Amino acid sequence: MAQKKLTWLVTLGVFLIGANLRLPITMMPPLIGTLAQAGALPRALAGLVTTIPLVMFALASPLIGRLGAHRGLGKTLAVTATALVLGAGLRLLGNAWGLLLGTALSGLGIAGGNVLLPALIKQEFPTKTAAMTTLYTTAMGLVASFGTGTAGLLAHAVGPIGTMALLGSGSVLALVIWLCALPQLHGQPLAASVGTGAETVGHAPLAWGIALFFGLQSLLYYSLLTWLPTIWQHTGFDAVAAGELATCFQLFGLPLTLLTPSIAERKHGLAIIVVIASGGFALGLIGILVGPVIFWFQAAMAIIAGGASGAAFSVCIVFFQKKAATAAKTASLSGMAQSGGYLVAAIGPVSFSLLAQALTWAGVLWLCLALSLLMGACGWWIMRQPRLPA
Repeated sequence: MAQKKLTWLVTLGVFLIGANLRLPITMMPPLIGTLAQAGALPRALAGLVTTIPLVMFALASPLIGRLGAHRGLGKTLAVTATALVLGAGLRLLGNAWGLLLGTALSGLGIAGGNVLLPALIKQEFPTKTAAMTTLYTTAMGLVASFGTGTAGLLAHAVGPIGTMALLGSGSVLALVIWLCALPQLHGQPLAASVGTGAETVGHAPLAWGIALFFGLQSLLYYSLLTWLPTIWQHTGFDAVAAGELATCFQLFGLPLTLLTPSIAERKHGLAIIVVIASGGFALGLIGILVGPVIFWFQAAMAIIAGGASGAAFSVCIVFFQKKAATAAKTASLSGMAQSGGYLVAAIGPVSFSLLAQALTWAGVLWLCLALSLLMGACGWWIMRQPRLPA
């Protein structure tokens, strides 16, 4: 009975850390206007609030993967969870330096969960990887959407600083629970496994294929999340309707985020998910491009594309776990793929804005369509490859 309780403590820790892996980013866009009005953040620096975390993901992911393998996944995750709490605290200083430095630390903390949770689940729950992966990815998406939807309302009630304090308190709870769960983890540092080949994962074509898939899905998700409201306004919707359509895009990634790990366990499951991810993006983009400017139709396209984004992200986590023979390889593969993927994602929104000036927004959407098909071809190739050796 005691062991069962301790297992639930670790499970709760995984859930709470997962719940904080997008919230520090998604709660900020609705607060930027009020922070600027309060003099806490110049509008010229507002874009950095969403760009800095993506850059931190790119820079820190490989280091976190190696540190987790050498020092232990659970202990390293505790360190990055501490960074997340410190970042949330610095944001409450109410000035530009505090916001930007706190955002950088938050990005470091999120990178820790992104890289280490797939490996830790493989290590601690080897017979329940699908269920545990579903648990944390669903928590991540659900709480992220909650943050986006409530941050603006909370800001009117308690101000932007109070809102950041309330929404950031979840990171404190996650750290406390994780520190309590830490002694119950079964794993130990994976340095011996690393020495047998995890550091050479970058030489494997399969690893580069997974990195490309992760990069393409990150580029599509973050670029579309940034610019779809603007694109819908260009087609004739007002700002409120465009925002509602963007909310559909974000919220409806949750069902497939929830279902993907279990579907992937079935026969032909990975193939089904790859087709849904690539085909959903393609169908949604075509509908936005050439479909009628009618709210219900465009909402349906947003739902289809949003579902594809949830499937694409979740299948990346499945690839990390299924295509690596050990937890050490999973951590190394996850760190490598996320480093390159988030670097691409960080430059995506800016480069798409420049491309729109040269090609129009329709040209940008056609490019996204081509990238979604390339992502599908890459995913199909990954499925056919044997996993990385131990």
